[in-house]
Amino acid sequence: MSHSFSEQLSRYADLIVQYGVQIKAGDTVLLGISTDQTVLAEKIVAAAYAAGAAEVLVEWHDDAITRQRLLHETTERLVAVPRYQSAKVRYWLQHKAKRISVVSQDPNALHGVDSEKAAKYQQALGAVNRPWRDAVQNNDISWTVVAAASPAWAQVVFPDLSAAAATQKLWEAIFTTVRLTEDDYQSAWDRHIADLTARAQWLNQQQFTALHYTSPRTDLTIGLPAHHVWEAATAQNPEGDNFVPNMPTEEVFTAPDRTRIDGRVTATKPLVYGGQTISGMWFEFKAGRVVQAHADQGDTVLQQLLATDAGARSLGEVALVPDPSPISRSGIIFYSTLFDENASDHLALGAAYPFSVAGGTAMTDDQLQAAGLNRSLVHVDFMVGSADMDIDGIKADGTRIPVFRNGDWAE
Repeated sequence: MSHSFSEQLSRYADLIVQYGVQIKAGDTVLLGISTDQTVLAEKIVAAAYAAGAAEVLVEWHDDAITRQRLLHETTERLVAVPRYQSAKVRYWLQHKAKRISVVSQDPNALHGVDSEKAAKYQQALGAVNRPWRDAVQNNDISWTVVAAASPAWAQVVFPDLSAAAATQKLWEAIFTTVRLTEDDYQSAWDRHIADLTARAQWLNQQQFTALHYTSPRTDLTIGLPAHHVWEAATAQNPEGDNFVPNMPTEEVFTAPDRTRIDGRVTATKPLVYGGQTISGMWFEFKAGRVVQAHADQGDTVLQQLLATDAGARSLGEVALVPDPSPISRSGIIFYSTLFDENASDHLALGAAYPFSVAGGTAMTDDQLQAAGLNRSLVHVDFMVGSADMDIDGIKADGTRIPVFRNGDWAE
């Protein structure tokens, strides 16, 4: 059955509300979305209220306005985050708001902006928003990240097309990756989640002490903490509500041991960070820390990211994604972490998710670090997988078990 664009957008809103964060009666909902997505915003708000939401709070953002602020305001003014931002964070936490984040940004929105000023602005916002970010990373609240096509983003992805044609093609790609091209998309999601969950269960049974990544560009050994937990597709908040943190999602992930990461790894896709594109990256790790790193494009931004705090020079996530995933097979580089990380094995600089180790959600930062989990103000994914990547799981007795061969699950 074919659907008009308006119908698909309504189906998308329903998927986000009913499947992404599973809104129920009495919920507070926080929607973060760009000013160029008013139609989708209205549909999400309507779907949320139809599901019984008590209130839907909309946080609008605009790349062009942010760019103007960074170009013209002083650093001192930019880092003086207004008090009302802290008050908003307290309100969201008090009402256990279910967060929907819609990404549609131009990957090069901040090209030409002073990268040091932008980094300081992001750090100041990050410090104020830390209680909210910690709640998200701890799964104390339900959250999901989804995408919407904008002309500026679409023309980066499809530079040979007009703005209108590129935007239409990007919307089609988004609908495909979240399985809306199937009439019974909920059953499709059920099957997909069951498959990813089975992969995570197998990895949890193995309890590897380390993973060894090898390809023509990479030779990296990543230690895994004792009692680490692999997660996939769905999560649950303390009230027992299920949610899907990323839509689309193709990953099975856990946290590494921040003290046992050694070797060299080369990124296989560009990274968009802080409105700027970083590409051609490689990292050298020793005893869990980046000792050397370089990017062919955006190296200054990369070095500033690594200098954010001590934890930014280590890893907080290790995620397995088969190269034949639907996003990878599309052949599209989306210049968006939400999509590109689901086309490729990836790692994340910065903070680990506390739930990645047994009992982690009840631990303090010091206890998490003692358990091997990294802490930081940032969490930035970068893609490392490829069709020629092999990954071995290493058991405590030194036994090696194939996990990936030629970029896909070994069994």
